[in-house]
Amino acid sequence: MTKALAIEANGLEKHYGDEQAVHDLRFSIDQGTIYGFLGPNGAGKTSTIRMLTTLTRPSGGSARIMGHSVEDRAAVTPHIGYLPEEPPLYDELTAREQLTYIAGLRDLPSETAAERIGDLLARFDLTDDADDRISTYSKGMKQKTGIIQALLHDPAVVFLDEPTSGLDPRAARTVRETIADLAAGDSTVLLSTHILPVVEDIADTVGVLSDGTLVAEGAPDRLKTRVETGTESSLEDVFLELTEDRTNEREARPAE
Repeated sequence: MTKALAIEANGLEKHYGDEQAVHDLRFSIDQGTIYGFLGPNGAGKTSTIRMLTTLTRPSGGSARIMGHSVEDRAAVTPHIGYLPEEPPLYDELTAREQLTYIAGLRDLPSETAAERIGDLLARFDLTDDADDRISTYSKGMKQKTGIIQALLHDPAVVFLDEPTSGLDPRAARTVRETIADLAAGDSTVLLSTHILPVVEDIADTVGVLSDGTLVAEGAPDRLKTRVETGTESSLEDVFLELTEDRTNEREARPAE
């Protein structure tokens, strides 16, 4: 049985003045899929995620989340959770206050919110610190609070930008296990990270973005067969070869 599409991008483009950050981006992601979204700094990953999460409007093309156009923010936002690289947190609040506030914005019933907050705080080992002000938190603790915030309303589609940044190995493992559990529950996860072994370990599909263009897409094992190294290839080999090729092409262009 074919699964419904969670994310669709059709000719998606983003321009900032004369600079084109995303060019004719086309891909689709089934529900229940973990999609590793890779690319060097400046490749257009964050611009793409911001369009898909309705934070910025596309310059061209279209995209849909759970069947809803990203142009319709009110229809899309109930279905998505988003962890940006720097989680939006209020330092003067405690983690519990922050999460309760977000639950209110998400219209979660108070009893449901309290139970959900308690479960996620325990999962990420934050229960004992939940009533301390966020201003006292380490980077890793803020990151965990941001992840909980993104998952609080049990979204169908989750966008995670560098979710293991600042986390110790135990917390990073919890994030990986949580991502796997989300997909097992038919949620969809778009994971953007520079930690390629994480993607290689848990992603169903990988998309490699370079210079605003999707240069490769497929299952990690299939992509690894693209690289001829004389030894067993890794996803890192694929990533470096594909993005190096694009960099060389760009540098070889004549100056205008």
